[in-house]
Amino acid sequence: MGPVPALHEPLKKILGGSTAKVMAEHLDLHTAGDLLHHYPRRYAERGELTRLADLPLDEHVTVVAQVAKAAMKTFNHGKGVRLEVVVTDGSGSLTLVFFGRGAYAREKELIPGRRGMFAGKVSVFNRTRQLLHPDYELLDRDSGAGAAEAFAGRLLPIYPACKQFQSWKLTKAVDTLLDLFEAEQWQGLTDPLPPSLRDGRGLAELPDAFRKVHRPRTKADIEDARARLKWDEAFVLQVALARRRHADSQLPAVARKPVAGGILDAFDAKLPFTLTEGQRTVSAEIFDDLATEHPMHRLLQGEVGSGKTMVALRAMLGVVDAGGQAAMLAPTEVLAQQHHRSVVEMMGELAEGGMLGGAERGTKVVLLTGSMGMAARRQALLDLVTGEAGIVIGTHALIEDKVQFHDLGLVVVDEQHRFGVEQRDALRSKGKQPPHLLVMTATPIPRTVAMTVFGDLETSVLDQLPAGRSPIATHVVPAKDKPHFLARTWERVREEIEGGHQAYVVCPRIGDDLGEENGTKTAAKGRSGSSKSDPEKAAAEADGERRPPLAVVDVTEQLTKGPLKGLRVEVLHGRMQPDAKDDVMRRFAAGEVDVLVATTVIEVGVNVPNSTVMVIMDADRFGVSQLHQLRGRVGRGSAPGLCLLVTDAPEASPARARLAAVAGTLDGFELSRIDLEQRREGDVLGQAQSGVRSSLRMLTVIDDEEIIAAAREEAAAVVAADPELAGLPELRTALDALLDEEREQYLDKG
Repeated sequence: MGPVPALHEPLKKILGGSTAKVMAEHLDLHTAGDLLHHYPRRYAERGELTRLADLPLDEHVTVVAQVAKAAMKTFNHGKGVRLEVVVTDGSGSLTLVFFGRGAYAREKELIPGRRGMFAGKVSVFNRTRQLLHPDYELLDRDSGAGAAEAFAGRLLPIYPACKQFQSWKLTKAVDTLLDLFEAEQWQGLTDPLPPSLRDGRGLAELPDAFRKVHRPRTKADIEDARARLKWDEAFVLQVALARRRHADSQLPAVARKPVAGGILDAFDAKLPFTLTEGQRTVSAEIFDDLATEHPMHRLLQGEVGSGKTMVALRAMLGVVDAGGQAAMLAPTEVLAQQHHRSVVEMMGELAEGGMLGGAERGTKVVLLTGSMGMAARRQALLDLVTGEAGIVIGTHALIEDKVQFHDLGLVVVDEQHRFGVEQRDALRSKGKQPPHLLVMTATPIPRTVAMTVFGDLETSVLDQLPAGRSPIATHVVPAKDKPHFLARTWERVREEIEGGHQAYVVCPRIGDDLGEENGTKTAAKGRSGSSKSDPEKAAAEADGERRPPLAVVDVTEQLTKGPLKGLRVEVLHGRMQPDAKDDVMRRFAAGEVDVLVATTVIEVGVNVPNSTVMVIMDADRFGVSQLHQLRGRVGRGSAPGLCLLVTDAPEASPARARLAAVAGTLDGFELSRIDLEQRREGDVLGQAQSGVRSSLRMLTVIDDEEIIAAAREEAAAVVAADPELAGLPELRTALDALLDEEREQYLDKG
């Protein structure tokens, strides 16, 4: 087998087949390197443990606690028995419940005063947090006084674990691995940090960091290890991004310089308002990039309604003036149609190039989506290949093989995080040389996330709202606690409509298919499909399971028969036929519909200035950033906007705290920070960034801003001096490990 273990050594060779199989299936750990990087979630010590009172519901947890009392109870007229054991950590208590014959054996072990590690899924029964049939390991089972003393001074690593493989089993597996590495003097380990960087920043050697993170003697050990391991993650990721930026900077591109007296000047001359200072600054950055002979790679962040589309349109017109074509890629058909409508409206006769009544300097603006009729599609494709159309707006239908451009100069991607990698790359390959790229997002991204997720893009931020935009008032409506508040909500909607305005009502789900419910929990079944014993079933049913999310179909029926009877109410959701969706949006935009009941298809891009009120049903089922996006659909005209967040969540819950944060500020950047702080790190970057989730085990993008910024600088310097990393073979090895298939997809998102 050669020197063991190398980082890529399969765990089955080290730990045996059955153990490795469970770890692979349930924890996604396959190699020695995977296990070494599976860091403890936290450390327990005698006298200072996790607060049992704060345990999250429905999660598999491991706690260290002491038995306070134990009692055997009967039920079902004495036919059944259960053991209830109360354990405590000094800050709160937790009940362990065991049913059946096994309860008697456990009663002998779990006596008051015994300490142990207990692992199971947290549920609630009779308003008490409990673990049903938890696994446990008594910490002083074999103890004399000496063992208890030894335990008293130890920091116990608590690993992210699962029901099939508890934290203490992970501890034993990691111990086996560390012993092997120590015996081989860590021969199989490659250190990605250049020695000068490691020494210059006083970071621990890598073997030392692994020892200290898995077997700490003191809290200082843990801090040393974390400081080092965070640097590894930040630096390797930033090197990957720096190399991507460097490679892009070497690509050729056609410089697109605006022409005086062209379509852009004509467009600016007919604008009924002046651009904000922010729009002018960002436009200057974009036009500077477009004028160079290397492709622009720029991320344009803008608050909801900050005028990103205007900035993107001016860039597209500048490229058309320079003889090229521009493509705007939208994530949904509704949004592509909306963009097409608003661009044509903004351009007026300038969008009718070559048509009767069109401006002399105009160009054709075409729409291309998957559901277009054959004749319209054929004409759009012809206009693109001949160059007749200077601007095309569409969905991923734009990147099909049949779509050919005359001379693609600029690609604008709206809501980047909704696109796959291959789609974006396929569009870029349609230019004679790589086109310039502008990525737009209305989801405010804190600086650290921008450096991590979009680290290969230069960033521009639009944080001013255009003049004439009205403030939006946001209120939480606790429908369950105060039903009269909900009644008042529908009165407010009627008042707005009587005042000549329009309203949105947003629901989490469509409602014609239970399979597509968002976040709906169904009662868990056993793996074999067998039903639970009655007491367990009762415990599960009492486990605070939530009702299904409210649906567009049901809410519409209730509103049209009840509080909004007599108003013109229509529905909009993603399963409707594209022409039906477009028809509803056209009539809503024209003021022929009073209330639009919709799913989140209206989240981005929908622009109806006459809409002044939005009611979000089950608002606690949406994320903070999503609520901020939705709210941005109202208050787009001169009348003030109103957003009402309807929820059944209890007052003291984290869900209500989230809603209060949204109601408390209109600053999207502040909300995105709150959002990140409240979510678990694994969810931070969204599903599209799964590669980052795989590679960031120790680094937290919200807290480690200084490390990420410093690593970005160091990485840029290293890549500038040695783009191929020829002099840093160990860094190259670490980079190859990072860029496996999944992570490559993430890094190619540029």
